[in-house]
Amino acid sequence: MATIKEIKATLEDVTDLADPRWADFEVDSRSGVQKVILQRKKAIQAEEAEDKRLESMLRYEKEIYAQGFQVIAGIDEVGRGPLAGPVVAAAVILPKGCKIKHLNDSKKIPKSKHVAIYHEVMEQAVAVGIGIKDAKIIDQVNIYEATKLAMLEALGKLNPAPQHLLIDAMKLDTPIPQQSIIKGDANSLSIAAASIVAKVTRDRLMADYDQTYPGYGFAQNAGYGTAEHLTGLERLGITPIHRKSFEPIKSLIQK
Repeated sequence: MATIKEIKATLEDVTDLADPRWADFEVDSRSGVQKVILQRKKAIQAEEAEDKRLESMLRYEKEIYAQGFQVIAGIDEVGRGPLAGPVVAAAVILPKGCKIKHLNDSKKIPKSKHVAIYHEVMEQAVAVGIGIKDAKIIDQVNIYEATKLAMLEALGKLNPAPQHLLIDAMKLDTPIPQQSIIKGDANSLSIAAASIVAKVTRDRLMADYDQTYPGYGFAQNAGYGTAEHLTGLERLGITPIHRKSFEPIKSLIQK
């Protein structure tokens, strides 16, 4: 009789809930065997659910491929709301039909998994472009326009050039055909890939700024207006990376 450890190892090769081998194991009345059967079935069900989710997130890409386009770029940004630091945009071209497990809107991915999924995207992607617009540009043109400039910069760094764009809730001034998708980072895998690339890139920049400008908690709050950040502003004043057109920075300057 096979040991529970041996049965567990065998079950790792079973990837289909309709596999006839389940019947051979289910007649084994040992509680340990029944436990590993349940665990493996739950794991397969989770994998099937994840594949179904990823398939759903490729629906926009499939529609565009069906129109004859072959190279699709997803574009997203991070950092429109913080009081300090740049807005960062990413443009990502994934291979046709590419599925990256657990890729989603970066806000829905546990922070502990951000870097691992970022590396998977960077490894799988056909091309990646990054655009960064600092606080000075944001103050000059406003955050909405700075976001568009960052996206266009990211787009301009792609090689090959995309034939069609999927953009998270924005319209860009470019002749390339495009589709703006509300909550695109949760509905398109290409945009989700851009979301995680932009997020990790910006978080790393803010961690570096935390070393240059300690006392504001930039490594933890990424420039958002947390209690630590606001306390730092009161105690230390504004830095060159603070957005002077944003409150409460604007009022602090007027004082």
